[in-house]
Amino acid sequence: MSRIGKKPVAVPQGVEASIDGKHITVKGPKGVLTMTAVDDVTVSLADSVFTVKPVGETKRARSMWSMQRTLISNLVEGVTAGYSKTLQLVGVGYRAAIQGKQVKLQLGFSHDVMYQIPDGIDIKCPDQTTVVISGIDKQKVGQVAAEIREWRKPEPYKGKGVKYADEYIFRKEGKKK
Repeated sequence: MSRIGKKPVAVPQGVEASIDGKHITVKGPKGVLTMTAVDDVTVSLADSVFTVKPVGETKRARSMWSMQRTLISNLVEGVTAGYSKTLQLVGVGYRAAIQGKQVKLQLGFSHDVMYQIPDGIDIKCPDQTTVVISGIDKQKVGQVAAEIREWRKPEPYKGKGVKYADEYIFRKEGKKK
């Protein structure tokens, strides 16, 4: 049985939520998010509380139960507080700067990497080695952070590369003579 799926999702003050068939819409101070629930669960909204129930006892219905509840919770949290991820650039000469709707990354290549900022995402560079990605959609924020990190993943010997701020890089010992 799902422990997460059983928990109801409370809709806070100032947030409007509606269900139209399988389509769920949540409007809050930061924006509007929508999602479509799968056919294996039923979602109901009563007294500003979302509840999710599985349709049957199939394995897929039980696995979708918790996931759909978490996705609804992410919608509510996204329109109220939003999400952010912080990347750090570690290495000599590694820099980031915002140029219009692009992020200019200097990552040790012979050329600069220009990353186009997608709609719904806000990127800030408080200093040259820190990139803060924020938005209301948790999936989009994580995807943008992963795409920027993909250009130069941290390596285990010196720790150079683009890493998440809360990421621990397991360090290896170099060659011995």
